[in-house]
Amino acid sequence: MDNPATGNYAGKKAVITGGTIGMGLATAQALLEGGAEVLVTGLNPRNLEAARRALGPRAHIVASDAGSLSDIDALATLVREKLGHIDLLHINAGISTLEPFEQVTEAGYDRAFAINTKGPFFTVQRLVPLMRAGGAVVVTSSIADEGGMHGLSVYSATKAALRSFASGFAAELVGRGIRVNVVSPGFIDTPTLGVADATAEERAEFIRLGDQITPMRRHGTAAEVARAVLFFAFEATFTTGARLTVDGGLGQNLTPAAA
Repeated sequence: MDNPATGNYAGKKAVITGGTIGMGLATAQALLEGGAEVLVTGLNPRNLEAARRALGPRAHIVASDAGSLSDIDALATLVREKLGHIDLLHINAGISTLEPFEQVTEAGYDRAFAINTKGPFFTVQRLVPLMRAGGAVVVTSSIADEGGMHGLSVYSATKAALRSFASGFAAELVGRGIRVNVVSPGFIDTPTLGVADATAEERAEFIRLGDQITPMRRHGTAAEVARAVLFFAFEATFTTGARLTVDGGLGQNLTPAAA
């Protein structure tokens, strides 16, 4: 993986939900390489153990359900004990399921909104009191937070709500000197491609489709998303309430020459 580190983060403290795999892990690695102290959360035991190996002893690896309010409360207590204060809260945990709307169940619907929307809201609410003035909240959304895509109706709705929440957070927190911005990735090359329960065939089709419809004719890398997160976190000091797409031009209605 190419190195996404863009600066010196010595003395900075960051919390990344969903930081044990993919884009969150790449962001954690860059922060650690720059000298930051980082706490990441995840739920899958294999991913938690892999993150321990990848990030090393300087990282705090925490098992936490992003959709559980009791886990979020426990996380806030732990962050206060381990870090004291934070400079960056990166809301990155999320789930998606490829299914036509006729197949959506109430349980699946509720779980998607719990992890992608309710959990992020209360995570920000609980952790912002630990954030210093000049700090940043960076939210991972998706280019699916606008428009529509077959099989992703619920996912798109959760991300649209999350993007709206981020705008509200930006208005609520600007007076405290805290910036809130959104990164909306397109097709990104991660272990799950963003759809953890997809079959190998579905994943292969997802790769083919992404490379075909993305104007840059490829998937992005987790490191490229991490650079956007770090830009919002530490470089874009006069920017709040903004959304940056990291999508190879997919959301810009570009029409490249045929491959």
